[in-house]
Amino acid sequence: MKWKIEFSPSYSLLKVKLASGEKIVAESGAMVASKGDIKVKTGVYGGIVSGFLRKMLGGESFFMNEYTGGLKGGEIWLAPSLPGDIAYIELKNAEIHVQDMAYLAHHGDIDIDIKFRGFKGLLAEGEIVWLKLKGTGGVWVSAYGGVDVIKLEPGEEVTVDNFHAVAIDGSVKWNIGKFGGWKTFLFGGEGLVIKAKGPGRIFVQTRVLSQFVRVLTKFLPKK
Repeated sequence: MKWKIEFSPSYSLLKVKLASGEKIVAESGAMVASKGDIKVKTGVYGGIVSGFLRKMLGGESFFMNEYTGGLKGGEIWLAPSLPGDIAYIELKNAEIHVQDMAYLAHHGDIDIDIKFRGFKGLLAEGEIVWLKLKGTGGVWVSAYGGVDVIKLEPGEEVTVDNFHAVAIDGSVKWNIGKFGGWKTFLFGGEGLVIKAKGPGRIFVQTRVLSQFVRVLTKFLPKK
């Protein structure tokens, strides 16, 4: 399997060349184009319960698409719904938790499940569940803006704004809490944050869609 990311970081496009029998699974609606001999199969990955919870609690599609290279192979182009970068995360018998809207595609022997964030997640960004991907292969995640990585040594701690978090290694211990005192929490514009402890990586995005929407609404005509 060969792949590349073009037009990074603003309007990233993922192009994957699939040889005969090679396959990837992608978020519903992510396909831009396909070339050559590509077969597609639509299904519920991670089980009916996981798909239902993604739909009801995460606001994402119930189904995913599996693309397989035919006898002659082919190429599939994928793009996220928001402008921004795409990052590739390799998994070697490991686990990673991915913000549901950030998932784009994956390949390899990887199981998909859900990761409950607790009801604080609902207050933080309206998401009670994230995706939990476990196994060996690779995952492509998308971001609104650019993607950077925070690498934590064992015992090292960091606080990340919950809206900026894209993916977190399964080895990282984390929970959702408030930033600073109550005055900062209520009026400082930070709200709830992710408090994490290493070892592992946290992938963050440089922009936040909800903040952009708030700015945009100031310029929209009011009835």
